[in-house]
Amino acid sequence: MRDTTPARGWLLWAPLATIYIVWGSTYPAIRVMVETMPPLLAAGVRFGAAGAIFWVVLRATGHAVRVRATRPQLAGAALIGTLLCFGGNGLVTVAEQDVEAGLAALIIGSVPLWVVLMRTLHGDHPPRATLAGVAVGFAALAALVLPGDRPGGAPLWGVLVIVCAAMLWATGSFYSRRVPLPPDVLGSTAWQMLFGGGGMVVVGLVAGEAGDVHAGEFSTKSILALAYLIVIGSVLAYSAYAWLLKHAPISKVATYAFVNPIVAIFLGWAFLDEEVTPTMAIAAAAIVLSVATVVRRESAPPEPEPEPVRERERAVA
Repeated sequence: MRDTTPARGWLLWAPLATIYIVWGSTYPAIRVMVETMPPLLAAGVRFGAAGAIFWVVLRATGHAVRVRATRPQLAGAALIGTLLCFGGNGLVTVAEQDVEAGLAALIIGSVPLWVVLMRTLHGDHPPRATLAGVAVGFAALAALVLPGDRPGGAPLWGVLVIVCAAMLWATGSFYSRRVPLPPDVLGSTAWQMLFGGGGMVVVGLVAGEAGDVHAGEFSTKSILALAYLIVIGSVLAYSAYAWLLKHAPISKVATYAFVNPIVAIFLGWAFLDEEVTPTMAIAAAAIVLSVATVVRRESAPPEPEPEPVRERERAVA
């Protein structure tokens, strides 16, 4: 049952700051990881390892019931894990070979806008203010996709792949409320990561990425980035997120959706010498404001308790 007692002070802000900073930092970390590692295999190892850690810890601590699931629930976890981990994060990892981290995070930050669009297409009727925010956000997204002032000379294929990743992430977020999933938050997350990570490894092998695995050529930075993505980006951040869903208003938790791109853009600029063009700065402001409008409007009514991956109408990578 949901704990309705609100957390106060650092008990709330410590985990909130964790998902703000950590999930925003995953984009630069991915960029560093793929410098010397094949993208799908590396992303598959990331999610497969993180899912295995969750699964083993839950079992080892006497909570085996938390990872139990029926066949329909496992099928649902496989579908959502494929859409989110593989379709969302896996495609971002592939694209970040040629697209800067800040730009990738900004495009993925549009996920809540795509979710609203999907709701509308399925017969829902969001408020006009929400639709106005969506329109502004998509106009800014178009400015990033069209030829011209793309940061770092990002190729069109890479930008379009990330737009596709955002659409798949939104699809997974939307349908996660409509398919059977394991009832426990972390147990469901473990299964989704295992299925999504396993799928990326299989596709990576079929695509010939095994021939690109030269362990002796993996840089120390890439290895550390992979470790960071597994332990901090996935295990720690998801644990903090699961705690927040039980102790904080969903409207406050959902603010990560418009904070993460800002963090990613800053870290990419500060540590990876990534370019922030005028077009990107204006588009970033427009997208962040539109997402903030949507999150504020859509988080106001009470909602059923979501799972961590269901609420990733952003971004983690």
